[in-house]
Amino acid sequence: MKQPSIFFFKERIKFRLSKRKQLKDWILEIIKKEGYSISNINFIFCTDSSLRKINKQYLDHDYFTDIITFDNSVLKKTIEGDIFISIDRVIVNSKKFTSSFNDELHRVMAHGVLHLIGYGDKTKSQKTEMKTREDFWLKRRTF
Repeated sequence: MKQPSIFFFKERIKFRLSKRKQLKDWILEIIKKEGYSISNINFIFCTDSSLRKINKQYLDHDYFTDIITFDNSVLKKTIEGDIFISIDRVIVNSKKFTSSFNDELHRVMAHGVLHLIGYGDKTKSQKTEMKTREDFWLKRRTF
């Protein structure tokens, strides 16, 4: 059986992701405990302007966002996808929500994984459930 793969990339941004091994283990725990397995996830860290271009090109939205998740899953209960995260927006939101940069970054990373698992955030009830799952998993980090 193929080993699950979680990769971290940077796209035109100076950024150093700390605790990569712990993050991978935490992400794998989220996926496993939610009843899924993983094929491959790519986290791509970028700027506001890069993510806004992706938002316009692929989703026809002309605004800044902190994350865009592309679900490339083929097999049922096995997730595969690309998660683009704006580091600029994570910085802004960490200040806005008075959380640390790492807490906000990890929240957004969990958010993307939860999207791949099937959680939505379009309706009020979906947003509430998504926030509850994010908080649940953030509290279970051991690093």
